[in-house]
Amino acid sequence: MSQEPGTHEPHETEPARAAPVELGDLATLKALAQPRRQRMLEHLALHGPATSATLARALGLNTGSTSYHLRELARYGFVEETDAADTSPARGEDPSPVRRAEPSAHRERWWRAVPGDRRFPPRSRQSPEMRLVMDELNHHAYAADLDLFERLQRNAPEDDPWADAFPCSRGTIRLTLPELRDFFEEYIALLNRYKRSEAETPPDARTLLTRFLAFPAPSPASSPAFDPPPGDGAAADAGEDDDPRDDDTGDDDTGDDDTSDDESDGRGCGHPGREADRS
Repeated sequence: MSQEPGTHEPHETEPARAAPVELGDLATLKALAQPRRQRMLEHLALHGPATSATLARALGLNTGSTSYHLRELARYGFVEETDAADTSPARGEDPSPVRRAEPSAHRERWWRAVPGDRRFPPRSRQSPEMRLVMDELNHHAYAADLDLFERLQRNAPEDDPWADAFPCSRGTIRLTLPELRDFFEEYIALLNRYKRSEAETPPDARTLLTRFLAFPAPSPASSPAFDPPPGDGAAADAGEDDDPRDDDTGDDDTGDDDTSDDESDGRGCGHPGREADRS
């Protein structure tokens, strides 16, 4: 059964709804699971095109790192180069993070997230190695999503009308497997129905992060108590491991082959964004 969509990033240049694409290649999943790439994809999806320098400043990385990861993301089709003129941020977002970098003697390379309906293969068709990648990626992505939701809600200004824009729902429903498939596809269709071009978007609209999560309830035989253990309500720590190569390399914005990060072993965590929504 199809499960978690990989990336449903809102973007102003999505003229048609592409068919879902399954990310069934282990190398692709490993490339996507790298923590910094997850952060970069989410930034591009939320704030629009950027250079390696603007991403580095926004995420507290160095340009050698972001330049390398952008090339790897492009290699697997998650980002692509775009014209420097196409640098408008998502509506309702602060435009400063996506403005042009300082002047450089080289041509600046601007990158955008490639929109699409990317999905992970169902667990029944995942190899043992693929499950290790997916389990680690999902664990940290869920924790990071919850942490971000709680932090933004807690810090929302009281006089901001969007302070109430944190709807959530918990419930139960009895479904068959075919009905669950239909339920999920209807949810995706609902998201797509509200997507629109920049020209059609009202000026007071803002980018919203959406998540969907559903799972079978444990049976009484396998789980004698449904109540979580005491103190289990806090979100898991979604922090990243320190990068031994996180020192500034002084790399420019041209995408030269100076790399500052080792290839991911596929067990890194990430918060996409968003890339991606995962659920």
